[in-house]
Amino acid sequence: MSKSAQIIEKWAPDDKQFWEQTGRKIATRNLWISIPCLLLGFCVWMLFSIISIHLNDIGFNFTKEQLYLLVAIPSVSGALFRVPYSFVIPIFGGRRWTTFSTIILILPCIWLGYAVQDPNTPYIIFIIIALLCGLGGANFASSMANISFFYPKSAQGGALGLNGGLGNMGVSVIQLVAALIIFVPALIGDGQTLSNGNSIWVQNAAFIWVPFLIICSVFALVGMNDLSTSKASFKEQAVVLKDGTMWTLSLLYLATFGSFIGFSAGFGVLSKTQFPDVDISLLVFAGPLVGAIGRPLGGMLSDKFNGIRMTLINYILMIIFVIGAFVMLPGVVSEKGIFLGFYLMFLLLFFTAGFGSGSTYQMIAVVFRQHIFEDSLKSGANQEAANKHAVTMTAAALGFISAIGAMGGFIIPQLFSLSTTLMGTANYALIVFLIFYIVCALITKLNYKAQ
Repeated sequence: MSKSAQIIEKWAPDDKQFWEQTGRKIATRNLWISIPCLLLGFCVWMLFSIISIHLNDIGFNFTKEQLYLLVAIPSVSGALFRVPYSFVIPIFGGRRWTTFSTIILILPCIWLGYAVQDPNTPYIIFIIIALLCGLGGANFASSMANISFFYPKSAQGGALGLNGGLGNMGVSVIQLVAALIIFVPALIGDGQTLSNGNSIWVQNAAFIWVPFLIICSVFALVGMNDLSTSKASFKEQAVVLKDGTMWTLSLLYLATFGSFIGFSAGFGVLSKTQFPDVDISLLVFAGPLVGAIGRPLGGMLSDKFNGIRMTLINYILMIIFVIGAFVMLPGVVSEKGIFLGFYLMFLLLFFTAGFGSGSTYQMIAVVFRQHIFEDSLKSGANQEAANKHAVTMTAAALGFISAIGAMGGFIIPQLFSLSTTLMGTANYALIVFLIFYIVCALITKLNYKAQ
């Protein structure tokens, strides 16, 4: 593809003739290159969710609080980096930014691969690597903003659901692949000997992604497009931060995607502390997997049946399932707890968190876009200018809202840590989730009406 072909000067996806003749094919190509790049970003983002489980087994001596922090730190940096990442697509272009943001993830993978091989590696080094892993999570903001430019309003839920859902599957992929690859003789370096005499190669969980990152970066560079019609400065987009509707919608997304990424980050360590006799290492991947499957389903059903209605139903289900998980914890109805029931309730929570991520994102795209469009018309803009402004502002809002949602990856593991450390049980963390889901259900019911 020539450079001139990679930069598209005219783009009108809401024009049905343009969409059917030209737009759909180009948008689909960009979507299917974007998805594996985003999936790898999530793999890198969640590296510590599986590696932290094994660190003390291979010679490190970190406290439970330090391990929880390592799991949570990538979510903090991922959320913080999502703020600037929210605005970069209209500045640099989707093709160039996707290429750069994918290839840069090689750095934390290689560094972590070498760091875990030396038990004398200082804790601060792992903190720095965890911060860099957060760049993988930040890719979500730019990726979703980029794809939103390519698709018409009528197809936003399905396209964003596929991009986000299959991208989110990276959380499950890393937890499954890492759980298996560490038992394969080293790609690079020597194995680590466990107390039972067996060897594992934890560095494999980091090194395995490097060739895939290179391949996907090349595909992004040669196969994606930059849209000239989406160009806007940071200053032009930053006004979205003053919009109250955006902040309310951010809270709703925190309850869904924040739960998905927070549970993904903390569920393994939580299960190990609450049910120490159960080996969770080969089971943790299933939660993120069902959540990732739920996301595109949530987006597509929202396109068909209305995102507001789907989101409200989803919050009600989350309330039911978090009560179910609470009942299964040790000391509630059984002294030792019921692990199978706890695990099944969390699988359902993962699914609804994923489904709700898709439905709220579709809801946000539609509600916020209409909100900005109407405000622009009231300010005197014509329909074409109002629509362009609404598309650009919605893309920025989607990225920023995703940054708020990503904070769940820090908040939830820390709530688990505080609850288990101070109270000796995760009960109180689940009570906080229950209250929050009820609040979000009320906000959705009282503020937005399904058409």
